[in-house]
Amino acid sequence: MLLEADCIACILRMSVAALRQTPLDETTIRELSTEILEIPALRGLDWNKTSAEVIEDVWRKIVKKTGSSDPLRSAKSNQNKKGMDLYPDLQQMVNEAVDPLYTAVKLAILGNSLDLMVADSAVIFENSIKSRIDVPLPLEIYSAFKQQLSASKHLVYFGDNAGEIVFDKLLIETIIESYSPEIVFVVRSVPTLNDATLRDARSIGLDKIALVIENGIDGPLPGTILKRSSNEVNDLVRRSDLIISKGGGNFDTLDEEREDLQKKISFLLLSKCEPYYRHFGVEIHQPIIANYY
Repeated sequence: MLLEADCIACILRMSVAALRQTPLDETTIRELSTEILEIPALRGLDWNKTSAEVIEDVWRKIVKKTGSSDPLRSAKSNQNKKGMDLYPDLQQMVNEAVDPLYTAVKLAILGNSLDLMVADSAVIFENSIKSRIDVPLPLEIYSAFKQQLSASKHLVYFGDNAGEIVFDKLLIETIIESYSPEIVFVVRSVPTLNDATLRDARSIGLDKIALVIENGIDGPLPGTILKRSSNEVNDLVRRSDLIISKGGGNFDTLDEEREDLQKKISFLLLSKCEPYYRHFGVEIHQPIIANYY
């Protein structure tokens, strides 16, 4: 999905949210905000990019100004801890469910609300599990996902945020218990925003249940562009029976490469914005499963 007018304001809000979590003083934040506003896409001069690519431009400026390759490293560690604190209760919910996979899928999507970059995300997350756990997933779409999953021996899973990966871990454990496929979990090579890296995945033990690899992309892109990914990732994608893509950044970028994915991808994310509402027809902050096969 390419940039829409709504995305500009969203990216600017994200930029401010990120800057407020750095040790930069107010004067430096203002200077950096001015630099960010000079990015052509944020001035309506380049609509042929995804939001993730514009955010990459923003993040390069933030990294340069802070002098840190991973400015939100501490915040991500806190997110992972928050997720792991919830893990025992989440696991019990799945184990006691009539359909454990259904519950695990729903929780994985709701975990997408554990996002430092979304306004009021802390409040949203605290309320999301209890308030939305009873929101039904579209049965026909979920059934198609389950059927494709049951027939898959090789699965590639593109992760999104720190903290959220705890919910991904629970879904992966449930998938393995039900179908025993080989699963590769892909994280960012270069830190960006609060997106999960190899360090984050290992910190929650995800590497104990799946092969975890970096995407090989040489910049702080909060998404996945296969043309920029490593040969290893592209080879795994070609050989996979199913690809699971988590979050908005992965959707925005991979949606532009769907023809290269041989119609075997499922997007799991929350409807966080008006463009998603218009694209998927799903109300704001509601779960989305979109199958392309």
